[in-house]
Amino acid sequence: MEIPDVLILGSGAAGLTCALRLAESGIRSTVVSKTRLQSGATLWAQGGISAVLDAADSLDAHVADTLAAGGDLCAPDVVRRIVARGPACIDWLVARGVQFTPDDTGDTARLHLTREGGHSYRRIVHAADATGAAVETTLADRVAAEPLIRVRENAFAVDLVRDGAHVIGAYLMDTAGHEVEAVSASAVVLATGGANMVYLYSSNPSGASGDGIAMAWRAGCTVANMEFMQFHPTCLFHPTARSLLISEALRGEGAVLRLPDGTRFMPRFDTRAELAPRDVVARAIDHEMKRIGADHLWLDISHREADFIRGHFPSIHARCAELGIDITREPIPIVPAAHYTCGGVLADTAGRTDVDGLYAIGEVACTGLHGANRMASNSLLECLVMAEGAAQAIAAAPLPARQQDLPPWDASRVTDSDEDVVISHNWQELRRFMWDYVGIVRTNKRLSRAAHRVALLQREIEEFYGNFHISPDLIELRNLVTVADLIVRSARARDESRGLHYSLDYPDAHPTPRWSLLAPGNGDAVLVPLEDMRRAG
Repeated sequence: MEIPDVLILGSGAAGLTCALRLAESGIRSTVVSKTRLQSGATLWAQGGISAVLDAADSLDAHVADTLAAGGDLCAPDVVRRIVARGPACIDWLVARGVQFTPDDTGDTARLHLTREGGHSYRRIVHAADATGAAVETTLADRVAAEPLIRVRENAFAVDLVRDGAHVIGAYLMDTAGHEVEAVSASAVVLATGGANMVYLYSSNPSGASGDGIAMAWRAGCTVANMEFMQFHPTCLFHPTARSLLISEALRGEGAVLRLPDGTRFMPRFDTRAELAPRDVVARAIDHEMKRIGADHLWLDISHREADFIRGHFPSIHARCAELGIDITREPIPIVPAAHYTCGGVLADTAGRTDVDGLYAIGEVACTGLHGANRMASNSLLECLVMAEGAAQAIAAAPLPARQQDLPPWDASRVTDSDEDVVISHNWQELRRFMWDYVGIVRTNKRLSRAAHRVALLQREIEEFYGNFHISPDLIELRNLVTVADLIVRSARARDESRGLHYSLDYPDAHPTPRWSLLAPGNGDAVLVPLEDMRRAG
């Protein structure tokens, strides 16, 4: 089969949109998915996509809200550029068949807008409470029908292939036979999502293992702001459904947080109460859980009409009902969980990285949109805008000739392991100490302990990787420990509390907003003033 012009690693909203946008320019691509095509974090996104569609709202208001949520660490020009493309991206999705919830008036030309934490207006376009599923399934159907797009399911990207300073392809492993193939491409697009499975509790699917960030790092890319890991305040606390997210849209429609005795507590922490940004809400829940020794708290929307709840949140209502929780009559047990990686591979809004031939779009990238804390529903917007930008950048530049003969994968000196239990034990240890030491609230001592354990695990995992045949679990574990190292090193460099990084040793914000940067070959992260980042472009 002919080698694709562009290799897209990841099949969420960013990857599928990029492939379709490339096809519109007549460019072939292959979309690689670790499992089936319709997988990844997009499929599970409940809330929606932020866009200015109401006459009472404005571009300036959306920009201001995003900057405020980002802890003064957003790049204002990037925020404006991405927010400005919101309405056009919604139109593009509608034109491709995404069925968003219409306005309550029955006017099908108007979309219903809801409000989430950090937003000063209703500007969240949604498909009931399953927006991600509506977007993902529609785009996947379009991709499957497009002759210029090849889909490769059940394939793991092991590493990128370089020729000097250029990325020229990737090593892909099929999950069935574990055979590794070198695949050439004129450009590689990372759309692999975040790294939230590095924590014990996560709202993400199991594939969110930081693959793209780790591969880009090994290929020579700079990473930025890796310490800013967002914890969603409300993940269902349940022994068999620990990754079920309870959408922020519930709080946007009046749900309140309560202690076990029924007391509401958020007004004590912020004047915006339950509509405060996620970092504020997550820290408040974490504080109250530690203060009273509770393993979870409660989210209550039962004071709203039952028909309203079932109509606006059918998926959450149905899933909770399956677990014996009637959210129309009782509160929902919740706990914070790792949800979104605000940092990532340093990239511009077209996904261009500092390595030729390599693009990074969506959650895997750090553009400056989110700063120190992502505002709700800006993530799918970023996926759509960056995918469009990457496709335009690739189409505008002459694609280099593809190399037909890449270095083959060398497995001649490895053997089968008879101790795969090492992988599962290391996985559990990594996620546990990252939760304990690099979680919602941090200290210098906790970060030092985490750094020591990361170093030990890295040596053990690399030794295992170098001596035995690889597997999907080993690939993900190797990537997760790499990302854990980047998170810890970045967090240790930040001598302040800002946004999602809260340190008991440095409770105040530094007067100068600074990005953390890590470049391969440098042992320590450096903090660079935001103004210097803006001047450098």
